[in-house]
Amino acid sequence: MEGMQLVAGALLVGFGAVGGAVGVGVVGSKYLEGIARQPELQGYLLGQFFFMMAVVDALPIISLGIGLLQIFA
Repeated sequence: MEGMQLVAGALLVGFGAVGGAVGVGVVGSKYLEGIARQPELQGYLLGQFFFMMAVVDALPIISLGIGLLQIFA
C-alpha cells in the first residue's frame, strides 16, 4: 500500500508541473499575440495576463502540496 501512495504522490507532482508549464506557455503566447494585434491595449492585456498567470500557477502549487502530503503522510 505504501508503494502505491508514493506512485500517486509522484504522479500528482509530475502531472501538475507539466500542466502548469503548458498553461504558462499558452497564456504567454496568447498575451503576445494580443499585443501584436492591438498594441494600444497593452496595459489592459497586462493586467489580464497577470490574473491568468496566477490562476494557471495555482494548479501546480496545489498539486505539489497534495502530492507531498501523499508521499510523506
